[in-house]
Amino acid sequence: MTNEPGTAPERLSPLDAVHREAGASFTDFAGWQMPVRYSSDLAEHHAVRTAAGIFDLSHMGEIVLIGPEAAAALDFALAGKLSAIEIGQAKYSLLLAEDGGIIDDLVVYRTGDDRYMVVANASNVGIVADELRARAAGFDTIVSDESDDVALIAVQGPDARAVLLETPGFGVDGPGAAPTHNGADDFDVQLEAIKYYRAFPATFEGEPVLVARTGYTGEDGFELYVAPERATRLWRALVETGGPRLTPCGLASRDTLRLEAGMPLYGHELSRDILPVQASLGRVVALAKPGDFVGRAAIEQGPAADAPVLVGLAADGRRAPRAGYEVFDGDGESATRVGVVTSGALSPTLGHPIAMASVSPAAAEAGTELFVDVRGTRIAASIVALPFYKRNA
Repeated sequence: MTNEPGTAPERLSPLDAVHREAGASFTDFAGWQMPVRYSSDLAEHHAVRTAAGIFDLSHMGEIVLIGPEAAAALDFALAGKLSAIEIGQAKYSLLLAEDGGIIDDLVVYRTGDDRYMVVANASNVGIVADELRARAAGFDTIVSDESDDVALIAVQGPDARAVLLETPGFGVDGPGAAPTHNGADDFDVQLEAIKYYRAFPATFEGEPVLVARTGYTGEDGFELYVAPERATRLWRALVETGGPRLTPCGLASRDTLRLEAGMPLYGHELSRDILPVQASLGRVVALAKPGDFVGRAAIEQGPAADAPVLVGLAADGRRAPRAGYEVFDGDGESATRVGVVTSGALSPTLGHPIAMASVSPAAAEAGTELFVDVRGTRIAASIVALPFYKRNA
């Protein structure tokens, strides 16, 4: 492939050949060529809601902190209290700027006594790694960007656990694995017992794989962190075992799934111009933890009284609001612009348009009717609580 002079070459997933064999369509995502769809966005979306989907997330970044003061470094560097999590536990957190703006949202795993893995969004890996190195400089810890050494496969949907249980080749090994009886079904015991936002070290055909249960689709599911050279073998084994229950899915369906689940996407709902409380993420910031952390003073001060806040919008019909569409308090010429859509789509599950929008706090009360300018036509939309969709427990 060719690139414009001065641009970085496109990166390929270790599963690139597998996707091309499957007939995937590709898109550029943060400098990576990643599958956007295999068949249709709707089919892939519904597969995750009704059975299971398999995603390649190898473009995500993995940054590791190791050392006796790794926990203290993360407590200073991030908004949450990472020193409180146990081995095998994961925690959603935020990397804030000094002014409280969000540099990235992250998932942090504690994978050993003094070892933590920070998972960053693809577009921000370099920034996050640099920030963590700078913030950890005064602590006894080593920060390493191990993204090139990790491939990431996600299996999401109500049948996800069953597919993993039936796939041959899995075992358990290493610190963080709960004690089980000796036998071939130790992996089964671990997988049946794992709680949400937990992880355990396992093996696939004798090679290490970290199995986590987090998710970004609104469904139950698992993430498998594996060496790049083992990713193709693992993907093929899962697809062969899953059969018609497991559908390869691209980034398009992942986006509509996370939107229905009310989950923010960096660059849309989250940015350096937004404080956590404006994105309904105030709970993620651990103001009660001792000591300072980057962004604490700005968070304690809070945003301006008229700073926009994130809301959910639901509309009738088939015309969907899209990111960047303006939001007004009426449909007449005298109407005032009160915000902008950050993400929007015609919900495949619910059958009507949904959106998240950043709007003036004066217009953010639940039930308020607003109007979205959809290519020159004002479409009525009501503010509703997030998430739009919640799976049955």
